[in-house]
Amino acid sequence: MSKTMLRTGLAIAIATTSTYGMASGFALNEQSISGMGLSFAGRSSAADDASTVFGNPAGMARIQREQVNFGVAAIHAKSRISNTSSTTATIPGVPGGGGANSGSNDGDMVPDTGVPMGYYVKPLDEKVAFGVGVYVPFGLATDYENGFQGRYFADKSYVRVITVQPTLSYRFNDKLSVGFGPTFNHIEGELTSSLTNPAGPIGSNDGKVKVKGDDTAVGFNAGVLYEFTPHTRVGVTYRSRVKYELEGDTRVSGPAPVISGSAGKYDASLDVTTPESVDMSFTHELNDAWTLYAGSTWTRWSRFKELRIQNEGVRGQFATSLGTIVEEQNWHDTWAHAVGLSYKVNPQWVLRTGLAFDQSPTNNTDRSPRIPSGDRTIFSLGAGWSPTDDMTIDVAYSYLKEEDVDVNRSSAARGSYNATYKNSAHGLGASLTYRF
Repeated sequence: MSKTMLRTGLAIAIATTSTYGMASGFALNEQSISGMGLSFAGRSSAADDASTVFGNPAGMARIQREQVNFGVAAIHAKSRISNTSSTTATIPGVPGGGGANSGSNDGDMVPDTGVPMGYYVKPLDEKVAFGVGVYVPFGLATDYENGFQGRYFADKSYVRVITVQPTLSYRFNDKLSVGFGPTFNHIEGELTSSLTNPAGPIGSNDGKVKVKGDDTAVGFNAGVLYEFTPHTRVGVTYRSRVKYELEGDTRVSGPAPVISGSAGKYDASLDVTTPESVDMSFTHELNDAWTLYAGSTWTRWSRFKELRIQNEGVRGQFATSLGTIVEEQNWHDTWAHAVGLSYKVNPQWVLRTGLAFDQSPTNNTDRSPRIPSGDRTIFSLGAGWSPTDDMTIDVAYSYLKEEDVDVNRSSAARGSYNATYKNSAHGLGASLTYRF
């Protein structure tokens, strides 16, 4: 296996691409539909339903009746790719390298994606509440078309993290509550990329590399909720980092690997840490009808400086390439800020809106077609309908627009690819809360 193959697997071997959910990096924000309608402003202070298990475990102290909440958010993303140019790799003794690389740039690489969620909360007494949540905090799904011009840098990616969080909260008094829950997280992924042909004109008879792996790891969420008055409260939620040690395999196939003697299946391993974050928010009921929400989230993406992957037992022409291969990422910490407003029309209906600004952790030097994201602006609308005291149906819509960003990648083994990406996404969600 060549370093090209290893680095291609490295670059896609974990969730380093966004699904264009409503959060930066490869994080997803869609863990609450009521929160989605506010652009997730006030996430750690609202405690409007059982989704507070994720938003702030301490908020379960405000849930007065046993309840379940489950829902799903659908994401439709689109990218416009322009100003493209590329060249093929230059390999000594091989004809065709260094010239222009043909291909398409449709920009339709993110399939429509569904993000499910479910929560249960039960007050045990006046001070203690128990809850459990199942949600998706990180994920990606990208699939460029066959013949994509940048196929040697990006092709297909699918990664998902599913989290189960049992949680307890404790109310010290009328003002102060705390909550804590361990998180049990399972990550899995299957990713592919194209390989250049070292035995013929570059760009002909490409090979394929597919990387699969999974792991389960433990983290935790903790929160504090303080109520200054019955109408004003603040919340802080800390979500821990989670360290994964993925084990899986790398499969290499196609004319190029067969000719070089590197086709086959190899054991692969990769260590990845998803970042910790701190969410701080404020909720204030202006009067019986209007409620104001505001919040900021800091995420420690600077942990993601590089990817390291190791393949074992590689044979053939490129066996000497065994070992640890490193690809720089150099992400930086980010802030997201949001404001929201809700209006209670009557006891049955509440309307919501919100606006958020979210920084991208990528930089102009290391950005690739797998991570072609920039700073984001998100506008949301939502509504809640309670036909009875026992049931509430929430719906939300979000529109995301990113700043235009440039991708400029080059490699002696893969050639070059340069393009401008203009990304946007629509999100639509619905959930049901039932109280016992």
